[in-house]
Amino acid sequence: MSAIDISALLYLVSAVLFIFSIRGLSSPETARNGNMLGIIGMVLAAGTTVFLVREHLDPTTFGLIAGGIIIGGGVGSVLAQKAPMTAMPQMVGMFNALGGMASLLAGLAAFYAPAAFGLIDAEGLMSPRSLVEMSLSVLIGAVTFSGSVIAALKLNGSIPGGPIILPARHLLNLLILLVLIGLIVMLAISPDAQAGNGYLLVGIAALALVAGITLVIPIGGADMPVVISMLNSYSGWAAAALGFTLSNFALIVVGAIVGASGAILSYIMCKAMNRFFVSVIAGGFGADDAATGGAGGGVDDRPVKIGSAEDAAFILKNSSKVIIVPGYGMAVAQAQHALKEMGDKLKEEGVEVAYAIHPVAGRMPGHMNVLLAEAQVPYDEIFEMDDINSQFKQADVAFVIGANDVTNPGAKDDPQSPIYGMPVLEVWNAGTTMFIKRSLASGYAGVQNELFYRDNTMMLLSDAKKMVENIVKAL
Repeated sequence: MSAIDISALLYLVSAVLFIFSIRGLSSPETARNGNMLGIIGMVLAAGTTVFLVREHLDPTTFGLIAGGIIIGGGVGSVLAQKAPMTAMPQMVGMFNALGGMASLLAGLAAFYAPAAFGLIDAEGLMSPRSLVEMSLSVLIGAVTFSGSVIAALKLNGSIPGGPIILPARHLLNLLILLVLIGLIVMLAISPDAQAGNGYLLVGIAALALVAGITLVIPIGGADMPVVISMLNSYSGWAAAALGFTLSNFALIVVGAIVGASGAILSYIMCKAMNRFFVSVIAGGFGADDAATGGAGGGVDDRPVKIGSAEDAAFILKNSSKVIIVPGYGMAVAQAQHALKEMGDKLKEEGVEVAYAIHPVAGRMPGHMNVLLAEAQVPYDEIFEMDDINSQFKQADVAFVIGANDVTNPGAKDDPQSPIYGMPVLEVWNAGTTMFIKRSLASGYAGVQNELFYRDNTMMLLSDAKKMVENIVKAL
């Protein structure tokens, strides 16, 4: 069996490992094993690539490869261990950015050294097909990089998290798209792409970097989890396009897996929000509000019921069923461990406890599931929105901790609301809705929550962790 046959077999094994890795990540119970399978698959794929080109590796090149693995792996390991769970969304965004940049740089390298990648024919020219594939890899990689950086900065609070509306943004994005198509066509039909035409690919990269900014910066609020998933999908497609250019089976398969899974996840979340994918790209929730200064984001002077930790503890202790709804406020306060302790106390009193998770709660897909798993909340107590929404009518208390937009009744009964039609957790159907929040201000989508002012709502205005700890003491 030749080296090429062996490498093809090993690439196939790594691809299968990646498929099982994605499958494992679909459940908290199997996520650790899925993550390990992904690591093994990546080590196998990288090792196979080194094995395939071993005869062409001089000591300097091998040292550069080893140095890159050691430095990159070391930095990634340190960041992963030190990053708090609240910073995980922006960390995922930066990982997406690095994936996009990798495809961008590899595409440029293949263009400027085509012989090293076996991309030239007998006349020393690259085929139009290779040039188109290379251009797509550079384009998608550049969009992924700049878009992911903007998303990470928004999530980190380094730039405003709400929609930043650009003048004539739709016309601008359309113009950029048309110019990019024109540049790709010009590059593909060039008789000798490297004879003074390198500026075309550089132009594609530069313009795509701008496109990533103009596409993501108007998006904010409740659409951010979709953006993270979408950019993850882009990084996969960029890798797949590069795989076709380099005739690399592993890149094609793995890129397609990542691209397809990210696209499917984006679709699932858009469906959960009653949103069309194109409308997410066009601008986030609250965009029109932000642009026109419309109502919906401010705080009015209507009366609200404000309770204390002792009030909440008394009602919770005398309930038969409590449904807890975590949101980003819980993540910011790092209140998941205190919440788990509260749930345990209630169960000791004979209270049935369940956790309700909205598909887009938090700042990235699965954010709340990760936090609850970290606090060792039993998996069988955690329910998705579709499975638990009907149970709020039988619950004595819906205990909302920082989940603002995903519990807003305006999504059901206010046609003028920017989030109208978005499926939400119907916490108002419980006997009492307790809502922990620092203030009565609007949520991340910039939309006021009418739930605050309902007769059966008790606002617990405080830091989430401090309030839950006080409730535990009162219990």
